[in-house]
Amino acid sequence: MHSPCVARCGLNDDDYCMGCFRHIDEIVIWSQATDAQKQQIWDKLDDRKQLYIGDTNNKNLTRAQWLKAEKRIKNR
Repeated sequence: MHSPCVARCGLNDDDYCMGCFRHIDEIVIWSQATDAQKQQIWDKLDDRKQLYIGDTNNKNLTRAQWLKAEKRIKNR
């Protein structure tokens, strides 16, 4: 299943990407997710787009944020 990434990464204050509307945790796990998990993520994107339309991407997705999300996911 292809990624929803549109190469316009930028996180809003809630850590959702304003390009693809995935949460940083969903971005981090994407490559290891099953097709069913990926579909669940895809199913949420249209609603999120409507919810966050007009939000700004206040911060770039940094390596530090990525590593923090990876650590949080591993500790679940």
